Amino acid sequence: MSVITLMLLDGLDEAFDKKSWHGPNLRGAIRGVTAVQAAWRPAGDRHNIWELTLHAAYWKYVVRRKILREKRGSFVLVGSNFFERPEDEAAAAEAEWKRDIAILEAEHRKLRDTVANLPARAFTPAVRHLIRGAAAHDLYHAGQIRLLRRMCP
Repeated sequence: MSVITLMLLDGLDEAFDKKSWHGPNLRGAIRGVTAVQAAWRPAGDRHNIWELTLHAAYWKYVVRRKILREKRGSFVLVGSNFFERPEDEAAAAEAEWKRDIAILEAEHRKLRDTVANLPARAFTPAVRHLIRGAAAHDLYHAGQIRLLRRMCP
């Protein structure tokens, strides 16, 4: 595996679920969050932790699809970008929250596997940019989630 591949994988992993210098990564930010906490909204039209989690999963899917130059396929959920979850805080169920966390984890594994198996010639500047962007995206939303956790009653 090339140094470029290893560095990009390290970036993805540190932003998602491996030890990093900056504190909690995305997976760490949602660790221990209950369905009720994940469903809480700071205001009526603001995204909650649950929606940010699925949003991150969706963009891992998009990056993977772009790297592989695949046409729009079908994400595991109907829709794109943000997925309203749950419609009502009282409807928040632990099993559904855990299922949606599993979607995030699965999309991370698929993206990671795609990067790990790319031939060296595929790491064009645009592809490297997408991969670094996916890591930055995870960190951005990890920070948002940490703030929402602190605000959550």
